[in-house]
Amino acid sequence: MARAPFGSHDFTFTFGLRSHPRGSAQKLPLARGVLLCAGGGLDRRTGTDGSHFGQHLRNQVPLWPVPVPWGPCLRLPCWGEQPADPPPALTVPLRQVFFHDVEVLAQKLLPTVEAMQKLFSAGAGSYYADSIFFLSVAMHHIMPKEILRIVQVDLDVEYRANIRELFQEFDNFPEGAVIGIAREMQPVYRHIFWQYRQEHPGTKVGEPPPDGLPGFNSGVLLLNLEAMRQSELYNRLLEPAVVQQLANKFHFKGHLGDQDFFTLVGMEHPELFHVLDCTWNRQLCSWWRDHGYSDIFEHYFRCDGHVRIYHGNCNTPIPTE
Repeated sequence: MARAPFGSHDFTFTFGLRSHPRGSAQKLPLARGVLLCAGGGLDRRTGTDGSHFGQHLRNQVPLWPVPVPWGPCLRLPCWGEQPADPPPALTVPLRQVFFHDVEVLAQKLLPTVEAMQKLFSAGAGSYYADSIFFLSVAMHHIMPKEILRIVQVDLDVEYRANIRELFQEFDNFPEGAVIGIAREMQPVYRHIFWQYRQEHPGTKVGEPPPDGLPGFNSGVLLLNLEAMRQSELYNRLLEPAVVQQLANKFHFKGHLGDQDFFTLVGMEHPELFHVLDCTWNRQLCSWWRDHGYSDIFEHYFRCDGHVRIYHGNCNTPIPTE
């Protein structure tokens, strides 16, 4: 995770499930930091098994690996310079880099995480049961107060635009919104809300855009931590009893982690969300096309406009430029 020079308190937080055995010295912690190179962006790659295989920072087109710390800070090649032996004049510091252990963070949010694991995962041992997939909902409780905004992205994404433009979406938040997130681009929530839809003919719940409520996809998240801290409504919705009440109302039992929570809350309180254009999270997974929804799939999957972030969810290859 790194940050480009958008303001004094903006960060990009990149999440991914660590596949290394617990306690292994090889596992890569999550990090937060500040990238001072003008025009820089963030890119992450995973190995074929889904594990972290490297972290890269992108300046213009090339991708350069992050070198080891030099002194008290990391120094990164900038503006297309070769990373092997970059001249000191062309390097910039990545300062105040902190590493976090997911289990330690989850302990701080134990009641919230446990309640959501019961409602929004397929059970113990399932992929989305890991606590890492629930930290985003209460990130404002675990990040330092001086951090005001975070962009959180999945590992299986690829940028086709400067991440600075994504940070500028914070300026478009309507009053009361605390999170920026794109719509889900498959009919997964049409499927999950089947009972509620059956009991409420004509509901927009689970319907495709532009008029329906297809749910959210958390592959790209804008978290306005300051707004999340100040919102009485949002913090009340984090209470386990309130989450359970909402789940009961909509007969909801999900399996996709934090995006299930955001989707459920969005059905009741859409004013808490700034909906990102689909081009900021152009999901590529088409699993539901082949599992009962081929007749309506394209109504969810369509995304017009220049794609700025591709999301290769469910191991879908990302198109080459």
